[in-house]
Amino acid sequence: MSSLPTDRSPARPSWISWVALALMTTSSVASLRPAPTMAIYGLACVFLYLVPALVFLLPTSLVSAELASGWKGGVYNWVARGISKPMGFLAVWCQFAMTIFYYPSLLGYVASTLAYVFTPSLAGNGLWTASVIVITYWAGVWISSRGTKGVAGLASGGLIIGTLVPGALLVLLGFVFLGQGNASAAPMTADHLLPAWTGLASLVLIVNNFLSYSGMEMNAVHVSSLRDPAKGFPRAMFLAMGLVLLIFILPALAISWVIPADQLSLTAGVMQAFDAVFAHFGWQFLTPVIGIMLVIASLGGMLTWLAGPSKGLLLISRQEGYLPPVLQRLNKNGVQQNILVAQGLITTGIALLYAFIPDVSSAYWIFSVITTQVYLIMYLLLFVAAVRLRRKEPEHPRGFRAPMLVGLCGVGFTASLAALLVGFIPPSQFSSGNTGLYLLVVGGGAIGLGIVVPLLFYRLRKPSWKMEVAT
Repeated sequence: MSSLPTDRSPARPSWISWVALALMTTSSVASLRPAPTMAIYGLACVFLYLVPALVFLLPTSLVSAELASGWKGGVYNWVARGISKPMGFLAVWCQFAMTIFYYPSLLGYVASTLAYVFTPSLAGNGLWTASVIVITYWAGVWISSRGTKGVAGLASGGLIIGTLVPGALLVLLGFVFLGQGNASAAPMTADHLLPAWTGLASLVLIVNNFLSYSGMEMNAVHVSSLRDPAKGFPRAMFLAMGLVLLIFILPALAISWVIPADQLSLTAGVMQAFDAVFAHFGWQFLTPVIGIMLVIASLGGMLTWLAGPSKGLLLISRQEGYLPPVLQRLNKNGVQQNILVAQGLITTGIALLYAFIPDVSSAYWIFSVITTQVYLIMYLLLFVAAVRLRRKEPEHPRGFRAPMLVGLCGVGFTASLAALLVGFIPPSQFSSGNTGLYLLVVGGGAIGLGIVVPLLFYRLRKPSWKMEVAT
């Protein structure tokens, strides 16, 4: 190991406040992107968000709060102590691996949003989309390589400027619209609190919203950056939970008041929704401004995801020797730059698909499903580990003890398993295709990325790969 560069540890810890951590968590989970899609269901969108919040968001938040206030090290340490070290590595790997296709998806949205700021026709230009993805990702790597404190500030600022402010404006305009005596485009009576039942499609819709809340546990890896983690992390989780629900529900309702459902579609973008709302008030000149603000929010979310999962993977890999030394090296700021660069090469390759392949939407959708399945594996392990830790180490000091932990984990495990199984149901665009081939690709991809790859790293690990764990 003498040939490896010496890692520098900071002279003093870089503290972040629990409010900043809450905003980082919120920015990594909540956004305005699903608002137009959920606005189609009018008042029923409240039900469609609250049910997953109760059976997935609440268990995830409370369980993560207990685990993080009792054990440092994030998902790996929780699962390793609760189940086993190999399962701990599998959990942290799944948390990291799901981001492989998250970044191109998020930055593709950034590209289409920026297109509305300049020339809307660019939204369908593959070269434009590829360029924005590549440039923005590598800019994010450069920013993240400068340390966690800078990421916390930018992520929190991005959330406020690009999500909270536009969302509040949208809701305010919705109330003004109703206050002017206009009738709501969507019925707001008790008869419409529940969505129309259409069989399996309704179940898929509800379960898919579970995934809107994924990521609440991710920033637990930063618990050591809090001055009082036992109190601070639970506070951050509860604040983030409240903000996430408000950001998801209120803007969707506001859009449903102003825009009729038949003018919205599952493919309608956030910019189209804002443009339509502003058109009613004659304020369309604000559309580009909102576009820039939404881009800022998305970049803040990207920075949060860059900082979280890769750091968790790095810490355990240095301790146990799960990754080759070249991927464990830190820069002068103690950031896992080489992991981010390796991930960036894959992101760049995916981005090039936009430029050179005319239509990759179906294939890309399959890749997104695969990474979602991989992420759900981590949640299944998380809930099992939490129950086992409560039984194995009941006297271990915890700053927060989740009420009815076993019941919470049971509900969360069932919800996660349901979401995983629903992912194997072909969507409408594949109804006329080969269902067997679809199941083979999704199942094979999920097993390959989520189980085979980490198993290979685990089997190939060497004692010489262990390195001093950074402070």
